[in-house]
Amino acid sequence: NHTRISEFILVGFKSHPGSQVLLSVLFSTMYIVTVVGNICMILIIRTEPNLHTPMYFFLENLSTLDICYSSVITPRAALAFLLGRRSISYTGCASQMFFFSLFGTTEAFFLAVMAYDRFTAICKPLLYQVIMSRRLCVLMVLGSYLSGCINCTIQTGFTFSLSFCGHREINHFFCEVAAVIHTSCSNTLVNELVMLAVCGPIIVGTALVVFISYGYIIITILHMPSAESRHKAFSTCSSHMVTICLFFGTVFFMYAQPGAASSPSRSKTISIFYTVVIPMLNPFIYTLQNREVKRSLKKQLKR
Repeated sequence: NHTRISEFILVGFKSHPGSQVLLSVLFSTMYIVTVVGNICMILIIRTEPNLHTPMYFFLENLSTLDICYSSVITPRAALAFLLGRRSISYTGCASQMFFFSLFGTTEAFFLAVMAYDRFTAICKPLLYQVIMSRRLCVLMVLGSYLSGCINCTIQTGFTFSLSFCGHREINHFFCEVAAVIHTSCSNTLVNELVMLAVCGPIIVGTALVVFISYGYIIITILHMPSAESRHKAFSTCSSHMVTICLFFGTVFFMYAQPGAASSPSRSKTISIFYTVVIPMLNPFIYTLQNREVKRSLKKQLKR
């Protein structure tokens, strides 16, 4: 029978009360750094005319997305660690899952779009301005969000159609899909298959676009005549490659293989990276690895 419960309990990390305070401080600090770092990146891109190119248009949207992505999870988790209030309403849990899935999926598509942008810039430089028109860039961003909407609607709809039979404890620090599925008293085989069938192709598909694009990019760079040209081309891609490895490495490990829902302890540890750490690191990765951004940042600081 369907048992409608009013709230869930997020177990989080079982540890000493002192460790809970430390976790709260750590999550709060990372969230503040995430918001400040990404806002700075957005302001730099918007105020510098030489950064008004497709590459930085996508990077600005990625920074906005990372702020939203982190805001869905990190502040609530930090507050729960500090105050010990681990309850979350049924509606709140569904909303958190919806937006987490939306922003997470959209980020995967953003990284694929950014890889295609770098492929066009390096492998087809004479056609770059024609191919990467403003209209196409906007359509790519909207398409990424639309894909995220489709996935989060499927995941949230299937998950909250399950019965929970009064068992309220979710072995996680937020309403992650696999953790909520694991809480249900229903047969979850269909849900696990749906998660694998939907998330698997999204992750593998976007990762293939990324790796094929960078395969062509690396071949093109190696055939460039001068060392200076090779260095310049590689410097525009290195920051994106670091972000790709961090994001797809953790997400593939979680969602693109069978049995993801059966290991909540592994899920909690890995999900810290793609929900809290990566949104915080992205601005630093793109700033430290990108000459144009560093130059613009120095100009802004002098002002």
